[in-house]
Amino acid sequence: MKIERFYDENLAHASYAILSENEIALIDPARNPKPYYDFATKNNAEIKAVFETHPHADFVSSHLEIHQKTGAQIYVSELLGADYPHITFDDGDEISLGKIKLKALNTPGHSPDSISIVLYNDKDEEEVVFTGDTLFIGDVGRPDLRENVGNMKAKREALAKEMFHSIQNKFADLKDETIVYPAHGAGSLCGKNLSSDASSTMGKERKSNWAFQELNEGEFVSTILQDQPFIPKYFGFDVDTNKKGATAFENSIDAVKKLNSVDQINSEEMIIDVRNEQDFKSGHLANSINIMLTEKSKFETWLGAIVSPREKFYLVAASEDQLDQAIQRTAKIGYEQNILGAWTVNIGLTERTNHLDIEGFSNNKDGYSIVDIRNEGEVKNGKFFKNAITIPLHELRENIYKIPTNKPIVVHCAAGYRSAAGSSILENEMKNVQVFDLGDAILKFK
Repeated sequence: MKIERFYDENLAHASYAILSENEIALIDPARNPKPYYDFATKNNAEIKAVFETHPHADFVSSHLEIHQKTGAQIYVSELLGADYPHITFDDGDEISLGKIKLKALNTPGHSPDSISIVLYNDKDEEEVVFTGDTLFIGDVGRPDLRENVGNMKAKREALAKEMFHSIQNKFADLKDETIVYPAHGAGSLCGKNLSSDASSTMGKERKSNWAFQELNEGEFVSTILQDQPFIPKYFGFDVDTNKKGATAFENSIDAVKKLNSVDQINSEEMIIDVRNEQDFKSGHLANSINIMLTEKSKFETWLGAIVSPREKFYLVAASEDQLDQAIQRTAKIGYEQNILGAWTVNIGLTERTNHLDIEGFSNNKDGYSIVDIRNEGEVKNGKFFKNAITIPLHELRENIYKIPTNKPIVVHCAAGYRSAAGSSILENEMKNVQVFDLGDAILKFK
């Protein structure tokens, strides 16, 4: 038997391929199925099963596409009510794969329909549990994603109580030696204190994970609901998309229209410019938002936090390679169908971003309206400027009216990435006032 972990750092998402004999089962596959096909080819094996631990909020899964291409059966909880062909997989259900066995464990809490999957080896010994978004390394999944997003509603308090009982009861019979493989690591918005470790054991989690400590139900619910991260605009859309099953990845990105000229862009529509901030500030198109795309950036998260699932936009980049990367990463959250056109920027860049005199600002902070676009939890730990107006980046477009216009505006975050996006948003909307990006100069004021 072999277990292969596939990890997407941008979304902090882990998926898994389980190989036994010449048969493969996938757990929570990402949007692009090619790595799983390559794994199957390399091992001269067939993908026989795809397990979805729940309908994910933070990425679009390829479960339906894999089923359509390979004939692999999709296994999900009956509680999900999936709209695609599937086999229900709940408490007591099990399947064989090569010489191993996979058994269902209903573990609601992150969502009402969450399951974990217990793997028994060829000696019928419990060896691994794939916990989806229920149990993470050092934390558990947040229970507040089904209350106000998507069509599949559930109250956060009710789910928090279900999580308490899942942790207390559903995992109770698993051995201390059982390896824990979750669907997310540090940086995911599906929990708040996730470890960067790739795996753990049930024994380690019972000793160190706060959720296994001696708490009554009320204490557990209070703790889990406190200080959860923000919810990006796209989360509900992805839950609904995953319940239906997404279109094929390659077909979807191939359908994105490549533009040859700036004249093909409707200047009234939003533009997402993924170039680095220096190039963007030197020249960009009107109505552009600068969400930088780098190898390790959270581009997908911030695109889906700033732009709603109903909004159309153009995508522009510095090169064909960067443009293709941007389209593929946009597709990871299901937004590729929102792209009106994609273009490699070279001419027509008439807009310039104001340059901030850092020394002048430092000596006269009261002469500026300072906008802190960090998240609520960051601001709770302390403000850099006592008179700053706090509006998180994901809420900025809806709350521009709260920013005074009688002074020049300076936007800051914690390190510079988000402030590039925030300042570009304000530039578009506030034509009669100067807008400056403090950028990484914020580090001088910490």
